[in-house]
Amino acid sequence: LGIVTSRDYRAEKDDPAMKIGTFMTPFSKLIYGRSGISLSEANRILWEHKLNSLPIIDADDRLAYFVFRKDYDSHRKNPDELSDATKKLLVGAGINTRDYKERVPALIEAGVDALCIDSSDGYSEWQRETLEWVKSHYNIPVGAGNIVDSEGFRYLVDAGADFIKVGIGGGSICITREQKGIGRGQATALIDVARARDAYCKETGLYVPICSDGGIVHDYHMTLALAMGADFLMMGRYFARFDESPTQTLRIGNNYVKEYWGEGSNRAKNWQRYDMGGSEALKFEEGVDSYVPYAGKMKDNLDITLGKIRATMCSCGAITLEELQQRAKITLVSSTSI
Repeated sequence: LGIVTSRDYRAEKDDPAMKIGTFMTPFSKLIYGRSGISLSEANRILWEHKLNSLPIIDADDRLAYFVFRKDYDSHRKNPDELSDATKKLLVGAGINTRDYKERVPALIEAGVDALCIDSSDGYSEWQRETLEWVKSHYNIPVGAGNIVDSEGFRYLVDAGADFIKVGIGGGSICITREQKGIGRGQATALIDVARARDAYCKETGLYVPICSDGGIVHDYHMTLALAMGADFLMMGRYFARFDESPTQTLRIGNNYVKEYWGEGSNRAKNWQRYDMGGSEALKFEEGVDSYVPYAGKMKDNLDITLGKIRATMCSCGAITLEELQQRAKITLVSSTSI
């Protein structure tokens, strides 16, 4: 094992007789760590020898993985990141109720940390069957949804769901209500399901978190959703605006925008999620293809958003989400007053 330096490689690459061993750092001179080394010890070696990366070698002198200096900087700058004991970021994945028997084992093998059944209408036998199968084969958190009432919450929790997504038709790119006439106001749905969650916890001792999915346009909507009982939020539109979003940044007129589309749109072509059976022609959209205003880097915007949430919580006399849900007074207002 050795490390190739780009400078030496460029100088010799035109000589086909040159052996690779002549321009690699020999193992005897290589600075490395052994498998099992702690992350703090690996970082100490990095800083002590002023390295950008440290190879970790197993018992057979084979490369196991690298530790990078830039990762240390990233962890230090983002102390609230969601990571496991080895500092690996936690990753979730969406599944459907059609090919889960093939998809879930592949995701588990790839190292997924949590799963969520993704559907516009989660109160179904298909989701119950999917939950029961995953729970009987793997020990991994699985969320389900979307639902809008206490009956849907109880149905999915009894089937084994570890968290529940709330919201049908309220998303900025969702047209389920226009197409099918089903759904519910996001605030009403969230308050109803939060009551069901609290009653279930009192009855069984098990607290099942709920996610508010849809209807969040402005920063204050996040605080409202949290005050109404949400434990966490789905914010597709919010994150779609940033550099980190994989879609293109476009200029339309005098404004910069990012592309954004729903899974139920014709552009996504995710027809497994909305399969109606029968003829291929019997398809209709439940989402649209649209744009959101470009907003730059995520971290800069996220810091501002979190600042607003903290400020609103302080105005309500709360310093924790639990206190916010207990103390915030939510008042129904008319569209005219808005």
